[in-house]
Amino acid sequence: MSNTVLALRASSVAPILWVVLGIFIFGLILVVISRYRKCPSDKIMVIYGKVGTNKDGTSRSAKCIHGGAAFIMPVIQAYEYLDLTPISISVDLKNALSRQNIRIDVPSRFTVGISTEPGIMQNAAERLLGMKQDEIQELAKDIIFGQLRLVIATMNIEEINTDRDKFLDAISHNVETELKKIGLRLINVNVTDINDESGYIEALGKEAAAKAINDAKKSVAEKVRDGSIGEANALRDQRIQVASANSIAIQGENEAKAEIAASDATRREREAEALRRATAAEKIQAANALTEAYSAEEEAEKARAAREQATLEADVIVQAEISKKKLELEAEAQAEMIRRKARGEADAIFAKMEAEARGMQEILTKQAEGFAEVVKAAGGDASDAMRLMLADKMEELIKIQVEAIKNLKIDKITVWDSGAGTNGDGSSTTSNFLSSIMKSIPPMNEMFKNAGMEIPKFLGSEIKEEKSAHEEKSEEDK
Repeated sequence: MSNTVLALRASSVAPILWVVLGIFIFGLILVVISRYRKCPSDKIMVIYGKVGTNKDGTSRSAKCIHGGAAFIMPVIQAYEYLDLTPISISVDLKNALSRQNIRIDVPSRFTVGISTEPGIMQNAAERLLGMKQDEIQELAKDIIFGQLRLVIATMNIEEINTDRDKFLDAISHNVETELKKIGLRLINVNVTDINDESGYIEALGKEAAAKAINDAKKSVAEKVRDGSIGEANALRDQRIQVASANSIAIQGENEAKAEIAASDATRREREAEALRRATAAEKIQAANALTEAYSAEEEAEKARAAREQATLEADVIVQAEISKKKLELEAEAQAEMIRRKARGEADAIFAKMEAEARGMQEILTKQAEGFAEVVKAAGGDASDAMRLMLADKMEELIKIQVEAIKNLKIDKITVWDSGAGTNGDGSSTTSNFLSSIMKSIPPMNEMFKNAGMEIPKFLGSEIKEEKSAHEEKSEEDK
Protein backbone atom coordinates (compact mmCIF):
# COMPACT_ATOMS: atom_id res chain seq x y z
CA MET A 1 0.00 0.00 0.00
CA SER A 2 2.80 2.41 0.92
CA ASN A 3 4.67 1.63 -2.30
CA THR A 4 1.54 2.45 -4.32
CA VAL A 5 1.14 5.79 -2.50
CA LEU A 6 4.79 6.67 -3.10
CA ALA A 7 4.45 5.79 -6.80
CA LEU A 8 1.35 8.00 -7.09
CA ARG A 9 3.13 10.87 -5.34
CA ALA A 10 6.18 10.48 -7.62
CA SER A 11 3.98 10.42 -10.74
CA SER A 12 2.22 13.66 -9.58
CA VAL A 13 5.49 15.42 -8.64
CA ALA A 14 7.32 14.66 -11.94
CA PRO A 15 5.21 17.06 -14.14
CA ILE A 16 5.70 19.86 -11.61
CA LEU A 17 9.47 19.37 -11.72
CA TRP A 18 9.45 19.53 -15.52
CA VAL A 19 7.43 22.75 -15.41
CA VAL A 20 9.82 24.30 -12.86
CA LEU A 21 12.83 23.23 -14.94
CA GLY A 22 11.28 24.76 -18.09
CA ILE A 23 10.57 28.03 -16.27
CA PHE A 24 14.16 28.12 -14.99
CA ILE A 25 15.64 27.53 -18.46
CA PHE A 26 13.36 30.17 -19.99
CA GLY A 27 14.33 32.69 -17.32
CA LEU A 28 18.00 31.89 -17.85
CA ILE A 29 17.62 32.54 -21.58
CA LEU A 30 15.91 35.87 -20.86
CA VAL A 31 18.72 36.88 -18.52
CA VAL A 32 21.35 36.01 -21.13
CA ILE A 33 19.51 37.97 -23.81
CA SER A 34 18.99 40.98 -21.52
CA ARG A 35 22.68 41.10 -20.53
CA TYR A 36 24.05 40.89 -24.10
CA ARG A 37 24.83 44.44 -25.17
CA LYS A 38 25.83 45.85 -28.57
CA CYS A 39 28.09 48.91 -28.88
CA PRO A 40 27.07 51.62 -31.42
CA SER A 41 29.68 52.97 -33.83
CA ASP A 42 29.61 56.48 -32.29
CA LYS A 43 30.21 55.29 -28.71
CA ILE A 44 32.66 53.32 -26.60
CA MET A 45 31.19 50.72 -24.24
CA VAL A 46 33.09 50.58 -20.94
CA ILE A 47 32.60 47.39 -18.90
CA TYR A 48 33.75 47.70 -15.31
CA GLY A 49 33.73 45.46 -12.28
CA LYS A 50 35.29 41.98 -12.51
CA VAL A 51 36.84 42.24 -15.98
CA GLY A 52 40.07 40.21 -15.66
CA THR A 53 43.72 40.97 -14.97
CA ASN A 54 46.58 42.67 -16.77
CA LYS A 55 49.75 40.97 -17.97
CA ASP A 56 51.54 41.85 -14.74
CA GLY A 57 48.82 40.16 -12.68
CA THR A 58 47.04 43.32 -11.49
CA SER A 59 43.29 43.65 -11.82
CA ARG A 60 41.98 45.59 -14.77
CA SER A 61 39.89 48.61 -13.94
CA ALA A 62 37.74 48.51 -17.09
CA LYS A 63 37.34 46.92 -20.48
CA CYS A 64 36.69 49.17 -23.50
CA ILE A 65 34.85 48.03 -26.65
CA HIS A 66 34.39 50.14 -29.79
CA GLY A 67 32.01 48.33 -32.14
CA GLY A 68 30.85 44.75 -31.65
CA ALA A 69 29.07 43.41 -28.60
CA ALA A 70 29.77 41.75 -25.26
CA PHE A 71 27.99 39.78 -22.56
CA ILE A 72 27.66 41.63 -19.25
CA MET A 73 27.91 39.26 -16.31
CA PRO A 74 25.10 39.95 -13.89
CA VAL A 75 25.95 41.21 -10.40
CA ILE A 76 29.74 41.29 -10.95
CA GLN A 77 29.83 43.56 -14.01
CA ALA A 78 28.21 46.78 -15.23
CA TYR A 79 28.63 49.01 -18.27
CA GLU A 80 28.42 52.63 -19.46
CA TYR A 81 29.00 54.46 -22.73
CA LEU A 82 31.50 57.16 -23.72
CA ASP A 83 30.27 59.45 -26.49
CA LEU A 84 32.63 59.91 -29.46
CA THR A 85 30.96 63.11 -30.65
CA PRO A 86 33.64 65.79 -31.41
CA ILE A 87 33.83 68.68 -28.93
CA SER A 88 34.52 72.21 -30.25
CA ILE A 89 36.40 74.39 -27.73
CA SER A 90 36.87 78.16 -28.18
CA VAL A 91 40.18 79.24 -26.58
CA ASP A 92 40.46 83.04 -26.35
CA LEU A 93 44.04 83.29 -25.06
CA LYS A 94 45.08 86.84 -23.97
CA ASN A 95 48.36 88.33 -22.70
CA ALA A 96 50.40 85.23 -23.47
CA LEU A 97 54.11 86.00 -22.95
CA SER A 98 56.41 85.21 -25.89
CA ARG A 99 60.13 84.47 -25.76
CA GLN A 100 60.79 88.20 -26.43
CA ASN A 101 58.68 89.10 -23.38
CA ILE A 102 56.00 90.60 -25.60
CA ARG A 103 52.44 89.77 -24.61
CA ILE A 104 50.17 88.69 -27.44
CA ASP A 105 46.55 87.63 -27.91
CA VAL A 106 45.96 84.32 -29.74
CA PRO A 107 42.22 83.61 -30.28
CA SER A 108 41.79 80.04 -31.58
CA ARG A 109 39.36 77.12 -31.79
CA PHE A 110 40.24 73.48 -31.00
CA THR A 111 38.24 70.38 -31.93
CA VAL A 112 38.85 67.35 -29.69
CA GLY A 113 37.21 63.99 -29.13
CA ILE A 114 37.61 60.75 -27.19
CA SER A 115 40.25 58.56 -28.86
CA THR A 116 39.55 55.03 -30.06
CA GLU A 117 43.16 53.82 -29.70
CA PRO A 118 43.29 50.93 -27.22
CA GLY A 119 45.62 52.52 -24.64
CA ILE A 120 44.05 55.97 -24.88
CA MET A 121 40.54 54.47 -24.62
CA GLN A 122 41.63 52.94 -21.33
CA ASN A 123 42.70 56.39 -20.09
CA ALA A 124 39.33 57.82 -21.12
CA ALA A 125 37.51 55.01 -19.28
CA GLU A 126 39.54 55.69 -16.12
CA ARG A 127 39.34 59.51 -16.17
CA LEU A 128 36.26 60.57 -18.16
CA LEU A 129 33.65 57.86 -17.43
CA GLY A 130 30.62 59.41 -15.83
CA MET A 131 31.57 62.98 -16.74
CA LYS A 132 29.23 65.14 -18.78
CA GLN A 133 30.31 66.70 -22.06
CA ASP A 134 30.51 70.18 -20.51
CA GLU A 135 32.84 68.87 -17.82
CA ILE A 136 35.04 67.14 -20.39
CA GLN A 137 35.11 70.39 -22.43
CA GLU A 138 36.26 72.45 -19.43
CA LEU A 139 38.94 69.92 -18.54
CA ALA A 140 40.29 69.90 -22.10
CA LYS A 141 40.13 73.71 -22.22
CA ASP A 142 42.36 74.01 -19.15
CA ILE A 143 44.93 71.67 -20.69
CA ILE A 144 44.86 73.55 -24.00
CA PHE A 145 45.34 76.93 -22.27
CA GLY A 146 48.42 75.72 -20.44
CA GLN A 147 50.03 74.07 -23.44
CA LEU A 148 49.26 77.01 -25.71
CA ARG A 149 50.99 79.43 -23.31
CA LEU A 150 53.94 77.06 -23.13
CA VAL A 151 54.31 76.93 -26.92
CA ILE A 152 54.08 80.75 -27.25
CA ALA A 153 56.75 81.18 -24.56
CA THR A 154 59.22 79.15 -26.62
CA MET A 155 58.80 81.08 -29.90
CA ASN A 156 59.53 84.59 -31.21
CA ILE A 157 56.88 86.92 -32.55
CA GLU A 158 58.40 86.66 -36.03
CA GLU A 159 58.13 82.85 -35.96
CA ILE A 160 54.57 82.95 -34.69
CA ASN A 161 53.49 85.54 -37.24
CA THR A 162 55.34 84.34 -40.34
CA ASP A 163 55.92 80.61 -39.89
CA ARG A 164 52.33 79.68 -39.04
CA ASP A 165 52.82 75.99 -39.90
CA LYS A 166 55.62 75.62 -37.37
CA PHE A 167 53.45 77.31 -34.76
CA LEU A 168 50.50 74.99 -35.42
CA ASP A 169 52.73 71.87 -35.42
CA ALA A 170 54.16 72.85 -32.03
CA ILE A 171 50.66 73.44 -30.64
CA SER A 172 49.37 70.11 -32.02
CA HIS A 173 52.32 68.16 -30.61
CA ASN A 174 52.20 69.64 -27.10
CA VAL A 175 48.41 69.75 -26.74
CA GLU A 176 47.76 66.25 -28.11
CA THR A 177 50.43 64.75 -25.85
CA GLU A 178 48.67 66.10 -22.80
CA LEU A 179 45.17 65.28 -24.06
CA LYS A 180 46.10 61.62 -24.57
CA LYS A 181 46.76 61.33 -20.86
CA ILE A 182 43.04 61.77 -20.18
CA GLY A 183 41.87 59.79 -23.23
CA LEU A 184 41.30 62.62 -25.73
CA ARG A 185 42.77 63.28 -29.16
CA LEU A 186 43.23 66.55 -31.04
CA ILE A 187 41.20 66.65 -34.27
CA ASN A 188 41.76 70.20 -35.55
CA VAL A 189 43.42 73.55 -34.62
CA ASN A 190 42.36 76.86 -36.11
CA VAL A 191 44.18 80.08 -35.07
CA THR A 192 42.06 83.00 -36.24
CA ASP A 193 44.34 86.02 -35.56
CA ILE A 194 47.35 87.15 -33.52
CA ASN A 195 47.57 90.61 -31.84
CA ASP A 196 49.85 92.27 -29.26
CA GLU A 197 49.43 95.25 -26.92
CA SER A 198 52.67 97.04 -27.91
CA GLY A 199 51.88 97.09 -31.64
CA TYR A 200 54.99 95.13 -32.50
CA ILE A 201 53.22 92.84 -34.91
CA GLU A 202 51.56 95.85 -36.54
CA ALA A 203 54.96 97.56 -36.85
CA LEU A 204 56.41 94.45 -38.40
CA GLY A 205 53.61 94.57 -40.89
CA LYS A 206 54.20 98.22 -41.69
CA GLU A 207 57.94 97.56 -42.06
CA ALA A 208 57.29 94.72 -44.41
CA ALA A 209 54.80 96.84 -46.35
CA ALA A 210 57.25 99.76 -46.66
CA LYS A 211 60.05 97.44 -47.72
CA ALA A 212 57.82 95.91 -50.28
CA ILE A 213 56.80 99.37 -51.60
CA ASN A 214 60.44 100.56 -51.83
CA ASP A 215 61.47 97.36 -53.58
CA ALA A 216 58.64 97.84 -56.00
CA LYS A 217 59.60 101.48 -56.72
CA LYS A 218 63.26 100.51 -57.25
CA SER A 219 62.22 97.74 -59.57
CA VAL A 220 60.02 100.16 -61.52
CA ALA A 221 62.86 102.73 -61.92
CA GLU A 222 65.25 100.06 -63.07
CA LYS A 223 62.75 98.85 -65.56
CA VAL A 224 62.20 102.43 -66.87
CA ARG A 225 65.96 102.94 -67.29
CA ASP A 226 66.37 99.68 -69.06
CA GLY A 227 63.48 100.65 -71.28
CA SER A 228 65.02 104.01 -72.34
CA ILE A 229 68.39 102.41 -73.13
CA GLY A 230 66.78 99.69 -75.03
CA GLU A 231 64.66 102.16 -76.98
CA ALA A 232 67.79 104.18 -78.10
CA ASN A 233 69.65 101.05 -79.11
CA ALA A 234 66.63 99.91 -81.02
CA LEU A 235 66.42 103.21 -82.96
CA ARG A 236 70.13 103.02 -83.91
CA ASP A 237 69.87 99.49 -85.06
CA GLN A 238 66.76 100.41 -86.97
CA ARG A 239 68.49 103.16 -88.99
CA ILE A 240 71.52 100.97 -89.82
CA GLN A 241 69.42 98.06 -90.82
CA VAL A 242 67.07 100.24 -92.91
CA ALA A 243 69.95 101.74 -94.95
CA SER A 244 71.54 98.36 -95.51
CA ALA A 245 68.23 96.95 -96.49
CA ASN A 246 67.60 99.77 -99.00
CA SER A 247 70.95 99.19 -100.78
CA ILE A 248 70.43 95.52 -100.92
CA ALA A 249 66.93 96.11 -102.18
CA ILE A 250 68.07 98.33 -105.08
CA GLN A 251 70.71 95.81 -106.11
CA GLY A 252 68.21 93.10 -105.90
CA GLU A 253 65.70 95.03 -107.99
CA ASN A 254 68.25 95.49 -110.85
CA GLU A 255 69.24 91.87 -110.85
CA ALA A 256 65.59 90.95 -110.76
CA LYS A 257 64.80 93.12 -113.80
CA ALA A 258 67.64 91.47 -115.84
CA GLU A 259 66.42 88.06 -114.86
CA ILE A 260 62.88 89.07 -115.77
CA ALA A 261 63.94 90.13 -119.31
CA ALA A 262 65.82 86.86 -119.90
CA SER A 263 62.96 84.96 -118.51
CA ASP A 264 60.50 86.74 -120.81
CA ALA A 265 62.54 85.78 -123.92
CA THR A 266 62.76 82.19 -122.85
CA ARG A 267 59.10 82.24 -122.08
CA ARG A 268 58.15 83.47 -125.55
CA GLU A 269 60.27 80.79 -127.22
CA ARG A 270 58.72 78.11 -125.13
CA GLU A 271 55.25 79.47 -125.75
CA ALA A 272 55.78 79.29 -129.57
CA GLU A 273 57.09 75.74 -129.35
CA ALA A 274 54.28 74.76 -127.06
CA LEU A 275 51.73 76.32 -129.42
CA ARG A 276 53.12 74.32 -132.35
CA ARG A 277 53.08 71.07 -130.44
CA ALA A 278 49.66 71.82 -129.08
CA THR A 279 48.19 72.49 -132.55
CA ALA A 280 49.64 69.26 -133.95
CA ALA A 281 48.53 67.33 -130.94
CA GLU A 282 45.04 68.76 -131.24
CA LYS A 283 44.76 67.63 -134.86
CA ILE A 284 46.03 64.16 -134.04
CA GLN A 285 43.80 63.90 -131.02
CA ALA A 286 40.79 65.07 -133.04
CA ALA A 287 41.41 62.36 -135.66
CA ASN A 288 41.88 59.73 -133.00
CA ALA A 289 38.79 60.95 -131.25
CA LEU A 290 36.69 60.59 -134.42
CA THR A 291 38.05 57.08 -134.98
CA GLU A 292 37.32 56.08 -131.43
CA ALA A 293 33.90 57.70 -131.62
CA TYR A 294 32.99 55.70 -134.74
CA SER A 295 34.24 52.50 -133.13
CA ALA A 296 32.35 53.30 -129.93
CA GLU A 297 29.16 53.99 -131.87
CA GLU A 298 29.54 50.68 -133.73
CA GLU A 299 30.06 48.82 -130.44
CA ALA A 300 27.16 50.72 -128.90
CA GLU A 301 24.85 49.71 -131.76
CA LYS A 302 25.89 46.09 -131.42
CA ALA A 303 25.37 46.24 -127.65
CA ARG A 304 22.00 47.92 -128.09
CA ALA A 305 20.88 45.22 -130.56
CA ALA A 306 22.04 42.51 -128.18
CA ARG A 307 20.33 44.25 -125.30
CA GLU A 308 17.05 44.59 -127.19
CA GLN A 309 17.18 40.95 -128.23
CA ALA A 310 17.94 39.90 -124.65
CA THR A 311 15.12 42.15 -123.42
CA LEU A 312 12.61 40.59 -125.82
CA GLU A 313 13.76 37.08 -124.95
CA ALA A 314 13.64 37.87 -121.27
CA ASP A 315 10.16 39.36 -121.53
CA VAL A 316 8.77 36.37 -123.46
CA ILE A 317 10.55 33.72 -121.39
CA VAL A 318 9.85 35.42 -118.08
CA GLN A 319 6.20 35.93 -118.94
CA ALA A 320 5.94 32.29 -120.03
CA GLU A 321 7.62 31.13 -116.84
CA ILE A 322 5.37 33.38 -114.76
CA SER A 323 2.24 32.08 -116.52
CA LYS A 324 3.44 28.49 -116.10
CA LYS A 325 4.19 29.03 -112.42
CA LYS A 326 0.85 30.78 -111.93
CA LEU A 327 -1.06 27.91 -113.56
CA GLU A 328 0.84 25.38 -111.47
CA LEU A 329 0.12 27.31 -108.26
CA GLU A 330 -3.55 27.73 -109.19
CA ALA A 331 -3.82 23.99 -110.01
CA GLU A 332 -2.15 23.07 -106.73
CA ALA A 333 -4.38 25.51 -104.83
CA GLN A 334 -7.51 24.11 -106.54
CA ALA A 335 -6.41 20.55 -105.82
CA GLU A 336 -5.64 21.40 -102.22
CA MET A 337 -9.02 23.11 -101.87
CA ILE A 338 -10.78 20.06 -103.33
CA ARG A 339 -8.82 17.77 -101.03
CA ARG A 340 -9.63 19.90 -97.99
CA LYS A 341 -13.29 20.16 -98.98
CA ALA A 342 -13.52 16.37 -99.52
CA ARG A 343 -11.69 15.80 -96.25
CA GLY A 344 -14.10 18.18 -94.49
CA GLU A 345 -17.18 16.52 -96.03
CA ALA A 346 -15.83 13.10 -95.11
CA ASP A 347 -15.20 14.27 -91.58
CA ALA A 348 -18.69 15.76 -91.40
CA ILE A 349 -20.30 12.55 -92.73
CA PHE A 350 -18.22 10.48 -90.37
CA ALA A 351 -19.15 12.72 -87.44
CA LYS A 352 -22.85 12.64 -88.42
CA MET A 353 -22.88 8.85 -88.80
CA GLU A 354 -20.94 8.48 -85.58
CA ALA A 355 -23.45 10.73 -83.79
CA GLU A 356 -26.41 8.82 -85.30
CA ALA A 357 -24.80 5.54 -84.29
CA ARG A 358 -24.27 6.82 -80.77
CA GLY A 359 -27.91 8.02 -80.70
CA MET A 360 -29.22 4.68 -82.04
CA GLN A 361 -27.02 2.83 -79.57
CA GLU A 362 -28.36 4.99 -76.76
CA ILE A 363 -31.99 4.40 -77.90
CA LEU A 364 -31.50 0.64 -78.17
CA THR A 365 -29.73 0.60 -74.84
CA LYS A 366 -32.60 2.47 -73.18
CA GLN A 367 -35.17 0.22 -74.92
CA ALA A 368 -33.26 -2.86 -73.77
CA GLU A 369 -33.20 -1.46 -70.24
CA GLY A 370 -36.98 -0.74 -70.51
CA PHE A 371 -37.70 -4.27 -71.85
CA ALA A 372 -35.61 -5.67 -68.99
CA GLU A 373 -37.68 -3.67 -66.49
CA VAL A 374 -40.93 -4.90 -68.15
CA VAL A 375 -39.72 -8.52 -68.02
CA LYS A 376 -38.73 -7.99 -64.41
CA ALA A 377 -42.20 -6.58 -63.66
CA ALA A 378 -43.78 -9.64 -65.37
CA GLY A 379 -41.95 -11.97 -63.00
CA GLY A 380 -39.22 -12.88 -65.47
CA ASP A 381 -41.61 -14.37 -68.10
CA ALA A 382 -40.99 -12.94 -71.55
CA SER A 383 -44.46 -14.00 -72.82
CA ASP A 384 -46.21 -12.21 -69.98
CA ALA A 385 -44.03 -9.18 -70.63
CA MET A 386 -45.05 -9.20 -74.29
CA ARG A 387 -48.71 -9.44 -73.28
CA LEU A 388 -48.29 -6.46 -70.96
CA MET A 389 -46.76 -4.43 -73.77
CA LEU A 390 -49.55 -5.39 -76.18
CA ALA A 391 -52.16 -4.60 -73.55
CA ASP A 392 -50.56 -1.20 -73.15
CA LYS A 393 -50.74 -0.64 -76.93
CA MET A 394 -54.26 -2.19 -77.38
CA GLU A 395 -56.05 1.12 -77.07
CA GLU A 396 -53.84 2.65 -79.74
CA LEU A 397 -54.42 -0.37 -82.05
CA ILE A 398 -58.20 -0.14 -81.66
CA LYS A 399 -57.99 3.58 -82.30
CA ILE A 400 -56.08 2.89 -85.53
CA GLN A 401 -58.77 0.38 -86.62
CA VAL A 402 -61.52 2.86 -85.93
CA GLU A 403 -59.59 5.52 -87.86
CA ALA A 404 -59.67 3.17 -90.89
CA ILE A 405 -63.39 3.87 -91.47
CA LYS A 406 -63.58 7.21 -89.79
CA ASN A 407 -62.91 9.18 -92.92
CA LEU A 408 -65.06 6.95 -95.19
CA LYS A 409 -67.28 9.31 -97.16
CA ILE A 410 -70.75 8.05 -98.23
CA ASP A 411 -72.65 10.78 -99.95
CA LYS A 412 -75.91 8.88 -100.46
CA ILE A 413 -77.28 5.40 -99.72
CA THR A 414 -80.43 4.16 -101.40
CA VAL A 415 -81.95 1.12 -99.73
CA TRP A 416 -84.76 -0.90 -101.28
CA ASP A 417 -85.94 -2.93 -98.39
CA SER A 418 -89.36 -4.61 -98.20
CA GLY A 419 -88.88 -5.23 -94.50
CA ALA A 420 -88.87 -9.00 -94.86
CA GLY A 421 -85.73 -10.87 -93.94
CA THR A 422 -83.89 -12.88 -96.50
CA ASN A 423 -82.10 -15.22 -94.10
CA GLY A 424 -85.23 -16.37 -92.28
CA ASP A 425 -83.98 -14.81 -89.05
CA GLY A 426 -86.22 -11.78 -89.30
CA SER A 427 -83.33 -9.39 -90.17
CA SER A 428 -83.79 -6.87 -92.91
CA THR A 429 -81.53 -6.13 -95.82
CA THR A 430 -80.53 -2.79 -94.34
CA SER A 431 -79.50 -4.30 -91.04
CA ASN A 432 -77.52 -6.98 -92.81
CA PHE A 433 -75.68 -4.28 -94.82
CA LEU A 434 -74.70 -2.33 -91.75
CA SER A 435 -73.68 -5.51 -89.97
CA SER A 436 -71.40 -6.51 -92.83
CA ILE A 437 -69.72 -3.09 -92.75
CA MET A 438 -68.98 -3.45 -89.05
CA LYS A 439 -67.74 -7.01 -89.51
CA SER A 440 -65.14 -5.73 -91.94
CA ILE A 441 -63.28 -4.49 -88.80
CA PRO A 442 -61.46 -7.36 -87.04
CA PRO A 443 -63.42 -8.46 -83.96
CA MET A 444 -62.04 -7.51 -80.61
CA ASN A 445 -61.95 -11.12 -79.48
CA GLU A 446 -59.76 -12.07 -82.43
CA MET A 447 -57.37 -9.27 -81.69
CA PHE A 448 -57.00 -10.43 -78.07
CA LYS A 449 -56.45 -14.01 -79.26
CA ASN A 450 -53.79 -12.96 -81.76
CA ALA A 451 -52.03 -11.21 -78.91
CA GLY A 452 -52.23 -14.35 -76.77
CA MET A 453 -54.62 -12.75 -74.27
CA GLU A 454 -58.21 -13.15 -73.25
CA ILE A 455 -60.90 -10.54 -73.41
CA PRO A 456 -62.00 -9.13 -70.02
CA LYS A 457 -64.76 -10.88 -68.13
CA PHE A 458 -67.27 -8.07 -68.47
CA LEU A 459 -67.18 -8.84 -72.22
CA GLY A 460 -67.20 -12.60 -71.68
CA SER A 461 -70.95 -13.24 -72.34
CA GLU A 462 -70.85 -11.61 -75.71
CA ILE A 463 -67.83 -13.70 -76.65
CA LYS A 464 -69.57 -16.86 -75.51
CA GLU A 465 -72.71 -16.07 -77.56
CA GLU A 466 -70.57 -15.23 -80.56
CA LYS A 467 -68.68 -18.51 -80.10
CA SER A 468 -71.93 -20.51 -79.87
CA ALA A 469 -73.33 -18.95 -82.99
CA HIS A 470 -70.11 -19.68 -84.80
CA GLU A 471 -70.13 -23.34 -83.67
CA GLU A 472 -73.77 -23.76 -84.73
CA LYS A 473 -73.01 -22.35 -88.12
CA SER A 474 -70.05 -24.71 -88.43
CA GLU A 475 -72.28 -27.72 -87.57
CA GLU A 476 -74.87 -26.66 -90.13
CA ASP A 477 -72.16 -26.39 -92.76
CA LYS A 478 -71.03 -29.92 -91.92
